[in-house]
Amino acid sequence: MKSLDDDLDSLHNWLTSAAEQGAIAIICGSNGDMDTIGSALSLASAFPQAMACGVGISKIAKRMIAQTKAPFMQLSVEAPMWPKKLEAVVCVDAAAPSQIGLTMPEVPFAIIDHHDTNSWEVGEKDLMIRRDVSATTQIIFAYLQKFHPKCLTMEVRKLLLAGLITDTGRFKHAKAETFRCVGELLMGSGIDYPKFLETFESDRMTDSERGAMAAGMQRMESKNAGEWYLMHTRVGANEGRMCNVLLAAGAEVALASRTRDGITRLTARAPRVSTACGVHLGKIMELIAEKIGGDGGGHDGAAGWSGPVDRITAESAFIHALSGAKKER
Repeated sequence: MKSLDDDLDSLHNWLTSAAEQGAIAIICGSNGDMDTIGSALSLASAFPQAMACGVGISKIAKRMIAQTKAPFMQLSVEAPMWPKKLEAVVCVDAAAPSQIGLTMPEVPFAIIDHHDTNSWEVGEKDLMIRRDVSATTQIIFAYLQKFHPKCLTMEVRKLLLAGLITDTGRFKHAKAETFRCVGELLMGSGIDYPKFLETFESDRMTDSERGAMAAGMQRMESKNAGEWYLMHTRVGANEGRMCNVLLAAGAEVALASRTRDGITRLTARAPRVSTACGVHLGKIMELIAEKIGGDGGGHDGAAGWSGPVDRITAESAFIHALSGAKKER
């Protein structure tokens, strides 16, 4: 693996060359979580020719965009509006083409990602930056520190910090390097950290969301999948939150599924105690993609898969793959 400095140099040369030729679209993952949104907005701040965009924005991301007044363009899945002179695309925090929710324009692209698994195929004019870090925002922060330190305003630091906090599960899945990065983001920033947490964590559910969660709990099934105690259900939205509820209820592995417009999506979560005993959800989702098609991948404790397969087939594939994972005692 190349060193971080070498990767950052390659990224800078690629971005600078693209910016000299035309516009750059920095595309977020379709889940619109804070790591992908924060990464895109922060990187776009370094180039007047760049615009952060994507099809989805989470509630926390919407709140942070409003608070920081960061420019973000929400795209239509069916007919995304690209600039006339689009020179390049950067996809941030997306482990597979399906995770951006769009058909890629036919221009050179760069991938900046931190997931354990990755199914992008890059050509000679493309660039892949993958680092073993807790969040993609760490890579963006390192890039801005090295090449665009003046862009690290309080607003940009808040976006990067929010991505780090949320993607590590409030630091439950953090590494030592994560805390060093957080310290550097806060140092001299003027950010009131306790107040900042209150601002973006005040995430109250609507009545419809509560109803959806309750329905998901009613449909919940539990079983032993090999050596693992699995709890799974189907929901219409908020799959990640549903999985966290199942983990709180005692699941060693939680799975939530959703089918919309002929596409089934699986979202899985596992606590640290399960990943320490050998489960790797990202590899399981990657295995499912090999077996039944679609795209899948992620981290050991958080992963997803999506594809044009019926829900029962997808769930069965997950249960079969999980059953084959041995528990380390």
